[in-house]
Amino acid sequence: MQDQQIINPISQSQIPQELSENVILSSMSDLYDWARLSSLWPLMYGTACCFIEIAAMIGSRFDFDRFGLVPRSSPRQADLIITAGTVTMKMAPALVRLYEQMPDPKYVIAMGACTITGGMFSSDSTTAVRGVDKLIPVDVYLPGCPPRPEAVMDAIVKLRKKIANEDVRERDNLIQTHRYYSTTHQMKVVPPIHTGVYLEAAARKAPPAALTAGAGEDMTPALQIAEPEKEEA
Repeated sequence: MQDQQIINPISQSQIPQELSENVILSSMSDLYDWARLSSLWPLMYGTACCFIEIAAMIGSRFDFDRFGLVPRSSPRQADLIITAGTVTMKMAPALVRLYEQMPDPKYVIAMGACTITGGMFSSDSTTAVRGVDKLIPVDVYLPGCPPRPEAVMDAIVKLRKKIANEDVRERDNLIQTHRYYSTTHQMKVVPPIHTGVYLEAAARKAPPAALTAGAGEDMTPALQIAEPEKEEA
């Protein structure tokens, strides 16, 4: 009994049907991209609460090993860094050093509002970096406080699509040419709302007399306003 063949195909095939079912034809660039996107090794890096979501992804419930992600403790064996958490000015040189020690090609996912813009620390903190893209180039931005593991997986899928569209002939265009990377952010200067004036109010130093009388108790010496002693003439 002969194998079933396609009768009247839409276009004439250049490859026999028996051969096309057993051989995959592709280009070297596609094979190169497929190998890289299927073996992203992230660096074990975390500075704040966003790393708890990364730790949840490593567990069996989400199991990000199915994407080919194998956490590495050495930057020389990693090609992906997920900046999970707030980056301070004290941590910035260490982050840049880790990024420079990673082999090319390497990718960065900025995870969390604190990493992207400074988050809740952007208004009054004197040490938080307002955007990790001032230090290293970012490929995928992942907002949230903190993003759930499903959002991290979606960011990885988007990064895999970006890698799939790259061409092996353009590798020289992706090599870092400058030691430091910086992006200018047009940030609006906002005057501080905490001036400390309310701490000098009389109500902050001692409770009101009506409240003390209603409680039926005498004020403790610590809550009483010390009256200046009158100097005798």
